[in-house]
Amino acid sequence: MISCTCNTPAPAQPSLARRFAGAAQWAVPASVLALIPKCPACVAAYVAIGTGVAIPVSAASLLRTGMIAACFAALALLAARFIRRFIVPRYGERL
Repeated sequence: MISCTCNTPAPAQPSLARRFAGAAQWAVPASVLALIPKCPACVAAYVAIGTGVAIPVSAASLLRTGMIAACFAALALLAARFIRRFIVPRYGERL
């Protein structure tokens, strides 16, 4: 027997701030990934311009690789959360 769900309240709409935060979660790592310079010497120059501290090119290469890995990890985490929330059916639900 199927129970009636007529009296269940409608899900609340997310606020505007929550929607912007959700969009920013995807936009920030994607834009950082797109704006990372390809050349380690450019990364070293940007660090020197931004902070006034010079770093060697080998350290800039590691910094660049770390930033790329962090952006991919953040995007993978967001994608996994999206798949878990919207794609995979919950226990007991019908498709």
